[in-house]
Amino acid sequence: MITMDGKQYPWQPGMDVEQLLQNVEKPEQYAVIRLNGKPVSRPKFKETLVPDNAEIVLIPMIAGG
Repeated sequence: MITMDGKQYPWQPGMDVEQLLQNVEKPEQYAVIRLNGKPVSRPKFKETLVPDNAEIVLIPMIAGG
C-alpha cells in the first residue's frame, strides 16, 4: 500500500510517480511531490519508482508574484 496525502492506494511493482498521480484529480497541478520526505520534480516523475509502503505528499503549484 501507498499513502498519498493521507489516503491509501494499492501498490504495484514497477509503479512510477506519473502512474500514481493518475489516481488524483488534476494531476497536472503538481509540479513537485515528496516521496518518503524527498522532493521529486515533474521531469523525474516518469523515471522515479514508488516503493511499497511509500508516503507521498502532493505539493501543488502556487502562483505568486
